[in-house]
Amino acid sequence: MKTALTIAGSDSSGGAGIQADIKTMTANGVYAMSAVTAITAQNTTGVRSIYQVTPDILKDQLDMVFEDIFPDAVKTGMVASEGLIKVIAESLKEYNAKNIVVDPVMVATSGAKLIDDKAVEVLKKELIPLSTLITPNIPEAEVLSEINIASSEDMLKAAESISKRFGCSILLKGGHSINDANDLLYSQGSYKWLMGKRIANPNTHGTGCTLSSAVASNLAKGFDIERSAINAKEYISAALSAQLDLGHGSGPLDHMVKTKFLSV
Repeated sequence: MKTALTIAGSDSSGGAGIQADIKTMTANGVYAMSAVTAITAQNTTGVRSIYQVTPDILKDQLDMVFEDIFPDAVKTGMVASEGLIKVIAESLKEYNAKNIVVDPVMVATSGAKLIDDKAVEVLKKELIPLSTLITPNIPEAEVLSEINIASSEDMLKAAESISKRFGCSILLKGGHSINDANDLLYSQGSYKWLMGKRIANPNTHGTGCTLSSAVASNLAKGFDIERSAINAKEYISAALSAQLDLGHGSGPLDHMVKTKFLSV
């Protein structure tokens, strides 16, 4: 069985973070492992508190995974401190990890900053250059490319700039202000639009975590970057279309929506 490792924070409500990643990886037919970067007290209405683990315990988690069940793919999510980002980057290099998908969680779609400027610089310098693929939203792509994105053409310019600067492929997630759920995949000098249809579902908690984990799962199974991105987009569209409705705020997706993804 193929394996995948998620390095991210815990979401007590189960809709995002480690919990969403494990569900997604399982639904996509790989064995999921985890290294927790932070414990959060949150639900569908918001986050109450966050406790970051120490770099030492994160390093121990990573060592124990890589020394025993070597992951066929690795996904990283929100990592808020310089020290933790450095530990992750050093470990990925130490173990020569492959199929690394980085969800560069820096800026919320609302525009709110999620990590400080120093951590962003370490993320750009240490972690993103190690990645096979990154999955930024529009605000994050603006930070990485230093290009204001207001159109599909701007998305392409930004994706090209990021790919050349960091030496990785990029799956740039389209926003409702730019297009109708169309994502842009840019890899090795070529690009492809992954066309989508906006799904009328207010319950979108954890969509970014889910997408990056689905891509990592497909890379772990041996699919190339393009097919992995296409399969991941199909999966998240199905999970949204299932119209799961839990909680009093923006609820989670139905991660276990279709067992067909186990054999994709």
